[in-house]
Amino acid sequence: MAAPARSWLVFGFSPEEAAGEPGPGPGPWRLEAGPEGIFRVWPAWSYVVVETGAGLEVRSAGLRRRLPGWAEALPSETHLVLRGPAGARAWRREAAVRGALQDEPAWSRALPPEPGQPLPLLPGGFVTPRPPFFTALPAGLRARRLVLGTEHALLLGAAGEVFTWGGGRHGQLGHGLLESELQPRLVEALAGVPMQAVAAGGWHSASVSEAGDLYMWGWNESGQLALPSKALAQERAQNEDTGAGNTKLMPCSREQSAAKDAAFISIQAFPALLDLPQDLEVTAVSCGSRHTAVITRGGELYTWGWGKYGQLGHGNNISSDQARRVEHLVAQGLRAEKVVCGPWTTYICVLEP
Repeated sequence: MAAPARSWLVFGFSPEEAAGEPGPGPGPWRLEAGPEGIFRVWPAWSYVVVETGAGLEVRSAGLRRRLPGWAEALPSETHLVLRGPAGARAWRREAAVRGALQDEPAWSRALPPEPGQPLPLLPGGFVTPRPPFFTALPAGLRARRLVLGTEHALLLGAAGEVFTWGGGRHGQLGHGLLESELQPRLVEALAGVPMQAVAAGGWHSASVSEAGDLYMWGWNESGQLALPSKALAQERAQNEDTGAGNTKLMPCSREQSAAKDAAFISIQAFPALLDLPQDLEVTAVSCGSRHTAVITRGGELYTWGWGKYGQLGHGNNISSDQARRVEHLVAQGLRAEKVVCGPWTTYICVLEP
């Protein structure tokens, strides 16, 4: 019996658009796989690294370069970190997208030969794709997974606990305050609820419990927490006004305006349990700069947040502060298995019917 066919679909901003060229539109478009197939993807804003059966490959607008000898990637717009059997190195983005790895790396670190945790974790600490690159973690902190936001980090502990640190001005650390933390600090609001996954957006955070519950916290300016967003409400009202011709709206009183503002959430500084439609259980979560995507136990994809480049997968460029199912996958009979968000994109590995 033949193995099930899998492919990667992409919604949103493309490397061609990053280079000032016409893009394929809001998507979805298929990530060209070749005979080897694609197993993993690591997207940055202007390029993506993919793992094929032949190894790693970096793809940007009009360029595809093999990265022989490397097993994992951690990309950014300044540097690309690669991990291989004997060490980790970082090159400037310009050299990496040309495949010019013979150039002197900006940073390197020898590693023991045995397999370790996935990047950005390294023995004794973690790496970021920008200077100073390596940061030590406190001794005794056992990490299963670590994810990086723009200014903060989340660590999933061995017992399912969540630690956060870094910038906190948008509530992305989940400690109830807007202050920064220099060292990993336990998110006490989640204590006693073992987590199986964590994700970091630009300035928001998410975690999935072992029971399949989704918790979110941080900045909600674009509805990325699936909580009521004032900016999106104003955008919807403006669109409705534009379509209403010369209809004049009665001004609201100060009390009415205050009541409306109270219903909106700009910053959620504590983790909030998100209720998905039909109480669906979540198996995977990923966050872009200002959007969020989850896969349910039934293989459906739900997205919300900033949608200017079609990264939500709903066939338009509309942002949303409510979780919506991506109907394109349902209509095509596709089951989502993995989701990886770039800053302005969403990559989905799907099982073909």
